[in-house]
Amino acid sequence: MPGELLDDDTSGRHALGREAERLVAEHLERLGLVVLCRNWRCPLGEIDIVATDGDVLAFCEVKARAGNDYGSPVHAVDSAKQQRLRALAKEWLGRYQLTGVRVRFDVASVLWPPNGAARLELVEGAF
Repeated sequence: MPGELLDDDTSGRHALGREAERLVAEHLERLGLVVLCRNWRCPLGEIDIVATDGDVLAFCEVKARAGNDYGSPVHAVDSAKQQRLRALAKEWLGRYQLTGVRVRFDVASVLWPPNGAARLELVEGAF
């Protein structure tokens, strides 16, 4: 990971997030999922990745950190964030008029320590 993506400024954090989302999307595809969209937005917010895993629709939240000073990125998905993601998923399903679809919520954590390789953790059905 280039050092400029690890800066603590806003553009550095956004670049880190975009790179993490790219890594996670590639990882999901290697696992056999089909990525339908990335960074889907509506007035309620954004869904990082929507993918299919067989007959299950997976809504994936991606969290990235340049270090572990603040704990695992997975722990950043608190109950408020979970509620917002559920509302976003409901909006996404409604937008595409999908009913009766099995869904799950995954969290992907990308920890990118300084001078180290990225470590990706995927928690399927995290909440």
